[in-house]
Amino acid sequence: MFDLDKWQEIWNTIRKNKLRTALTAFGVAWGIFMLVLLLGSGKGFENGIEGQFNVAKNAIFLWSQRTSIAYKGLKPGRIIRFTNADVDALRLNIPELDVIAPRLNLEGNFTVVRNQKSASYEVYGDYPDYFKVQPFIIMQGRLINYKDITDKRKVAVIGTTVRDVLFGETDPIGKYIKIKGIPFQVIGVFKMRSTRAEEVMQNSKQIFVSNTALQQTFNLVNKIGWFAFVPHKGYSSSMVQKKIKSFLAKRHSVHPDDERAIGSENVEEEYQKVQGLFLIIRLFSWFVSIVTIIAGVIGVGNIMLIVVNERTKEIGIRKALGATPGSVISMILQESIVVTSLAGYMGLLAGTGIIAAVDYFLKPEGEFFAHPEIDFSVAFSALAVLVVMGTLAGLIPAMKAANINPIEALRDE
Repeated sequence: MFDLDKWQEIWNTIRKNKLRTALTAFGVAWGIFMLVLLLGSGKGFENGIEGQFNVAKNAIFLWSQRTSIAYKGLKPGRIIRFTNADVDALRLNIPELDVIAPRLNLEGNFTVVRNQKSASYEVYGDYPDYFKVQPFIIMQGRLINYKDITDKRKVAVIGTTVRDVLFGETDPIGKYIKIKGIPFQVIGVFKMRSTRAEEVMQNSKQIFVSNTALQQTFNLVNKIGWFAFVPHKGYSSSMVQKKIKSFLAKRHSVHPDDERAIGSENVEEEYQKVQGLFLIIRLFSWFVSIVTIIAGVIGVGNIMLIVVNERTKEIGIRKALGATPGSVISMILQESIVVTSLAGYMGLLAGTGIIAAVDYFLKPEGEFFAHPEIDFSVAFSALAVLVVMGTLAGLIPAMKAANINPIEALRDE
């Protein structure tokens, strides 16, 4: 039941001791403020780093190199050459793979011409599955599809820099560019997903064409440069990577102990290392915040003890007039909860406001910091725990007040 008299008493007590209450509340608010600020900043750091992972988090990249161990009568130093048959074999024998994306590129930069304009760019032959490994933002048109692959269409998807240099303000879709003198029709313009400006700029100078068209047009028939893979959900990239390398080693007569013949990179391993760093940051944030909150709550308990000592005679009079120990405990606990709750809420508002302001003014995004945000379920859970701790902090002073002897209290000076 709402008791107006109790609330007036709490307000009068706070008003009479403004400085003391303010300093106590500041200690509590500072703990919640630090928690929100540290967790929000940690999330911003996490978003910034994850933004640099511009490929699938469990992607595997694999390429051929020279053998280093003689095997089956073959000398070391032999170059491993992947072919289209390897693609079909991988699909049949490695069921754990969700995406198999063979890639091929024209070595070096090649002059690309459109009317009187020309520039040098990287040219890659790709399958549609590669865009599941490394997602891109389609600015205009579309990406390569399987109809382009089967029909060996000479089509190209160009980066934004290629578009700006060769076409200017002209719409490039449907127009032609010449790669080593061979015309390719532009079907799309892409932009890379990344928070790294340098990487975005570098990728904007690339051109993707149909893999089969690149093989046929530039005398690279049956040649695969390297692979990009993504396992099905539930499969470890490390396990799948070992299985792929072992399978391809057998197909190409590579010694089982030859570590140099087939090179690979596992994005999942790097991502897990980064996740471990984020976990440490979150634990550190919680540790600092909890220590600060505990210090604030202890301050609340100490202030409540002072309040009880100052109001000893008043409490004695209340008990002499018939106040029950429960009503006395309720009075002290209510004041403790009010101070703790209001202070915690103010700290939550202040921290959230700063995080929102940083997110609003952080334009453009940084390479290592982007979109700081708060998990409000965590923040309000912390606030609830704070209120409980404030209640417990006020319990000892409340019990002391309830045990006051009215006669001794009336003698107190």
